[in-house]
Amino acid sequence: MKDLEIAKKRLNEKNLTLSIVKNAEVIFETASHGISGFLEAVEKLGGKLEGASVADRVVGKAIALLCVYARVKAIYATTLSKNAKVTFEKHAVYHEWCNLVESILDVDKVGMCPFEKLAKEILNPIEGYEKLKLCKTP
Repeated sequence: MKDLEIAKKRLNEKNLTLSIVKNAEVIFETASHGISGFLEAVEKLGGKLEGASVADRVVGKAIALLCVYARVKAIYATTLSKNAKVTFEKHAVYHEWCNLVESILDVDKVGMCPFEKLAKEILNPIEGYEKLKLCKTP
């Protein structure tokens, strides 16, 4: 799990929202919020994400579906939703987290994140990617 440790360290030391490492090499990083950073990584890197390790600040089911779609091997989340955890377990993706929450909240912290809502009923990672890439981060 060396890649995951590198990604976690960079996430915290560089105050990022997302760090992706493969074969001890950083292949993508961003400080953007929402799912836009992960969608950008999928668009730019495609198949190169297979087998990579991801460290992300907030992981809901939307990000979990994208991770499964991209075939990442491991993920660390500062905050992980229960639906994301179930998705990782179902698809045998190694995952670690600091805080497990019922769901990811919207920016105002009053309702469920729109991406978490959208992903809630989606089971197929390909369908998840297709629907999520059409959305813009609020």
